[in-house]
Amino acid sequence: MHQARLSIELPDVRLVGDLWLPTEAKGLVVFVHGSGSSRLSPRNQQVARYLSEQGLATLLFDLLTESEERIDRVTCQLRFDIPLLTHRLVGVLDWIAADPELSHLPVGLFGASTGAAAAILAAVERPDRVQAIVSRGGRTDLAGNQLERLRAPILQIVGARDLPTLGGNRQVSRALACEQRLDVIPDATHLFEEPGTLQEVARLAAGWFEQHLSAALQRGARR
Repeated sequence: MHQARLSIELPDVRLVGDLWLPTEAKGLVVFVHGSGSSRLSPRNQQVARYLSEQGLATLLFDLLTESEERIDRVTCQLRFDIPLLTHRLVGVLDWIAADPELSHLPVGLFGASTGAAAAILAAVERPDRVQAIVSRGGRTDLAGNQLERLRAPILQIVGARDLPTLGGNRQVSRALACEQRLDVIPDATHLFEEPGTLQEVARLAAGWFEQHLSAALQRGARR
């Protein structure tokens, strides 16, 4: 297992990321954290460790710079700036496509809260680069009228006790035209803090990514 702190140089900003790269990785899962969070989110870190143990590379990066995070802690505005978050994520996808160590890996996106909307919009903008999406308690509804353009298979995971998000995810499920699934975790709230619930999120996410990223890797090998 190779671990590295990355400096992701985009045309208009430099972002910081943490890469976990197993030997002979089956794919790369990019984490898109939610409102008020960062790459150090213990929930995403726990899921990333599990995915890495299953042979999937993971990249956790900060969507905002340090100065932007300081501003956002006061205003809480940038975390809901979906166009900005999408722009940053698209930049990271382009950076991966140009990186010799990572460019051969099929990419999946793991989005939480507002990051799930950015994941969908980035997949619409770069349909050839995103092979699968998992949303954890995601505000997928914030992708709006772009939902019907999504082609990447998406798994929405939501807690049964997170009623606002569950309602929004169900509406999104009806609007999607791509392969999709909605999994509801019994007794879980928005942050999946109840015993065993986050482990179930990780298990479901790993299954979804392994299915779709492995298939994409095999398609690439046949070309």
